[in-house]
Amino acid sequence: MLISLTVGKVDAGVAVLLTEDKRLIEFPSILLPPSISSGSIVDITVARNIDSENTAHKAFQGLQSSILETYGQRSPSPPILRCRNATQTSIVLEWDPIDLATADIRSLSLYRNGNKAGGIPRPLETTATKISGLAVDTEYMFHLVLRTSAGQYTSEKLVVRTHKMTELSGITVTPGVLPAPLRESLTGAVDRIGGRIADTVRIDTTHFVCTEGRGREWEKAVETNIPIVRPEWVEGCEREGRIVGVRGYYLNADPRLRKVGQSVMQQQQQQSPPAEQSSVVPGSEPKKEQPSTPEEKMATTPGVNQKFQMSGKVLAKDYVEYMRRLQANLAYLASIAEHTSKPQNPIPQFPAIMDPPPTEAENAKEGLRDMYLKMRELWPDYKGKA
Repeated sequence: MLISLTVGKVDAGVAVLLTEDKRLIEFPSILLPPSISSGSIVDITVARNIDSENTAHKAFQGLQSSILETYGQRSPSPPILRCRNATQTSIVLEWDPIDLATADIRSLSLYRNGNKAGGIPRPLETTATKISGLAVDTEYMFHLVLRTSAGQYTSEKLVVRTHKMTELSGITVTPGVLPAPLRESLTGAVDRIGGRIADTVRIDTTHFVCTEGRGREWEKAVETNIPIVRPEWVEGCEREGRIVGVRGYYLNADPRLRKVGQSVMQQQQQQSPPAEQSSVVPGSEPKKEQPSTPEEKMATTPGVNQKFQMSGKVLAKDYVEYMRRLQANLAYLASIAEHTSKPQNPIPQFPAIMDPPPTEAENAKEGLRDMYLKMRELWPDYKGKA
């Protein structure tokens, strides 16, 4: 199609062309003959280029197919979360390597009981994490949230309960330098209590057992703040039927610090003959029995705070509630200290128990409630009992 146009003005690389019905068209002057000026008449031929259209269409379709084959066939997979090990105050979680398909990762976060516990460092390399500072015999719910350039993917929720003090299956021991007989004895003791033995120090190793402080695995245990104890500690757990403290079982600890539990004391009392009754000498005072339980010791100790006594005897129920809260606070502080050497382990947002104990001592309720309300002011995000 041939169109005749009159040049009205040429300025700054743009020519103003006039049609026969006096319409204005701005046209690049570089496409016009160089000798034109105002008043010149130019003929422009306009035609559709079918061949070029087909070529461009094929190129576009090829690009679309390439994008679909490269990025559209697979999408990232949601993380699969599992419990690797659980103890009285910690849980080790693991998951399969992250499958991103062709997407780019943004972040990988761990959530506990619906609240974000922390981000996973180096998510393409890390496949396990340890959560410390948990309460004994308490149920927790975890899930992972994977954020990518292709969207957000959430794992299934995993419910895990921490162990009771009498449950020993969470013990994972890494043996160090040990004589052959002690190593064999250690293996048998660990099997009997339901624990596990790991040849190397891992994220789920709970204790490092040896008689000499040397070797590569010993150095790794020191760096990661894993308790290093003697083989007698496992025997003590088996004997007591519960987790025992490690203080008396360190390599350089005094064996006299090892406390004999109630089970052993009862066996000794059953095996020993009954003591003969001694007569009281006239004029002398009878010998008073020494308190044997923590409650009796607190009740008979002069100067003990009256808030925790009732009729001269501390209630056993109150004692248990106080000990649970003390243990939760110590576990929270331990997780903060552990984070220094193990930055991959997230720090809990707040201690596991932040509610005042349900004490039966009337004169202690108001004081404890006020103290716990002040403590909650340190963690404004805490949502617990009123």
